[in-house]
Amino acid sequence: MALKQVSSNKCFEGFQKVFEHDSTELKCKMKFGIYLPPKAETGKCPVLYWLSGLTCTEQNFITKAGFQQAAAEHGLIVVAPDTSPRGCNIEGEDESWDFGTGAGFYVDATEDPWKTNYRMYSYIKDELPKLINANFPTDPERMSIFGHSMGGHGALILALKNPGKYKSVSAFAPICNPIQCQWGKKALGGYLGSDVSKWEAYDATQLVKSYPDSHLDILIDQGKDDQFLSAGQLLPDNFIAACTEQKIPVVFRLQQASCFCSHCYFFIATFINDHIKHHAKYLSA
Repeated sequence: MALKQVSSNKCFEGFQKVFEHDSTELKCKMKFGIYLPPKAETGKCPVLYWLSGLTCTEQNFITKAGFQQAAAEHGLIVVAPDTSPRGCNIEGEDESWDFGTGAGFYVDATEDPWKTNYRMYSYIKDELPKLINANFPTDPERMSIFGHSMGGHGALILALKNPGKYKSVSAFAPICNPIQCQWGKKALGGYLGSDVSKWEAYDATQLVKSYPDSHLDILIDQGKDDQFLSAGQLLPDNFIAACTEQKIPVVFRLQQASCFCSHCYFFIATFINDHIKHHAKYLSA
């Protein structure tokens, strides 16, 4: 599959690049950011996938999070894809900021008119890793995943639905129980239909209840003053309770952040190095 380089910038002796490709899964052009650490010039490196939140593109994380120095130090390739298909000419795809464009929710849609293009789960799980492994010096056996908000939801469900695929998982302010919050009800209802039992396959709190073993160390950072936490959109307590019941290790840190909403990239940048270190200990050869 052909890649078109959109940009390339030297950064901490590595390169922050952006590529575009034609996605067979999403049936549109997609972009992703990829950071190649200095070590990638001489050998294969593990890969850490980042999933962004509502309204984001591949640009938000690579320009605002400040992860590149830590990734360079630990020799990690970091991939940041877009959050949804783009320009599919679906009626209504640009009407809402929390559904459609920029809001793929990392599910495979089953409802018209979304089911042809909105297959972000399969894109992240299968197509993108195959593309990355075929074109960059990766070690396919060493892969982890993390994300923010909607992307934190995506990271958690991908890890929980695919035991052993990812060495570690972490999240910033994830949507932990989407079948119980308004964001989730809108997105899952629109993409998957009215049968709530089908939504459970993309809900981290539900998935952890049947996770087959405890070999998954989860790190979550949540801002105490996050406006979406107080609004009941994130529901981390439900997820922590389910993890505790199943004896799944989870480190949940309620942080007193410096910004009011605690749901922005200033919050992510404050704790990004901790998350890179969390993954590096599992991805080290």
